[in-house]
Amino acid sequence: MSKKKTFVLRIDQEKFDALEKWAADDFRSTNGQLEWIIDNALKKVGRWKKGSSDTNTTNQSNNSTE
Repeated sequence: MSKKKTFVLRIDQEKFDALEKWAADDFRSTNGQLEWIIDNALKKVGRWKKGSSDTNTTNQSNNSTE
């Protein structure tokens, strides 16, 4: 498993509330949802190869619509 980097994220309360609801709808933690969003965005623009160190959250992508 790859090392995880910890950092502070400042986000508007309304956006955070929407993110929490989305995460709950997909049965993920808020942190897991953020990782899933970032993974998908990186793959979409070709900055992350599908085979490289995927996180556990990417395996749950079938729970959400794009």
